[in-house]
Amino acid sequence: MSQRPICDYENSDYQQTFWDSGTRRYEDLCEARAIRRMMPRKGRLLLEVGAGAGRNSLRYTGFKKIVLLDFSRTQLRQARDRLGESGRFLYVAADVYNIPFAAGVFDAATMIRTLHHMSDPPAALREVRRVLSPQSAFLLEFANKRNLKAIVRYLFHRQEWNPFSPDSVEYLPLNFDFHPRSVRGWLAGGGFRIHNQATVSHFRIGFIKRVFPAGILAYLDYLLGFTGNLWQYSPSVFVLAQSDSSGPAEPAGFFQCPNCGNPDLKEDPRPSGNSLVCGKCKRRYIIRDGIYDFKEPLSF
Repeated sequence: MSQRPICDYENSDYQQTFWDSGTRRYEDLCEARAIRRMMPRKGRLLLEVGAGAGRNSLRYTGFKKIVLLDFSRTQLRQARDRLGESGRFLYVAADVYNIPFAAGVFDAATMIRTLHHMSDPPAALREVRRVLSPQSAFLLEFANKRNLKAIVRYLFHRQEWNPFSPDSVEYLPLNFDFHPRSVRGWLAGGGFRIHNQATVSHFRIGFIKRVFPAGILAYLDYLLGFTGNLWQYSPSVFVLAQSDSSGPAEPAGFFQCPNCGNPDLKEDPRPSGNSLVCGKCKRRYIIRDGIYDFKEPLSF
């Protein structure tokens, strides 16, 4: 199990105050356009890392099944209430550094507004690569430290950290901005090849959002996003990458024990079970309220 610090949104009203209030409608529209532009039109099984309350889940229209993975159970309950239990969506509470799925299970993955909470981004990206089949699509969004606002503030001595340095900056506990060159290096080192980049949220400035309609700003943002392969100076950057050709031809199982790595978890045979059991290390993972909970294993 991972010993790295985790940013936990348990019992947070993040979805309601940040997105449902309408104050971030512009950013939401920008991200919807970026997803529509960059994601594959169809697929078999998608892993949505840091899915939260499922804000983006319905935007992956061409995928037959979507796994929503988040560390917060309450966020996943909100997602379940929003999306239902149709069988198309699977809700999993787990640690991104120990994704509880066998190697090569998924043929696509996304990580949007999530990497900026990672204290060890390369480790998180390697774990995403592990659960992807060879040559699968991975859509990553990251918070860009080399954005125009940060550059202006730095040049006028309004901030101490250098937006041009490759180092990550932690502006709040477990909230990081990253340099685009560093993210590209982590992806390459983790077994990914970049296909496309889009700059997003160019107009994330309070008075601009108050003056101009969100739809118009989002459309202009979409047009500017095509420059992403040339330069990245927006606060948010989307990267479409593809996993390399290494990995198993067929996954050894579906769920994998995050404690010992056994890819053959079984349903608890006891009548009152409602859990998955690892026959190797004897850990038991509860299924509660339609959520597969891998955060706190029990002994069998």
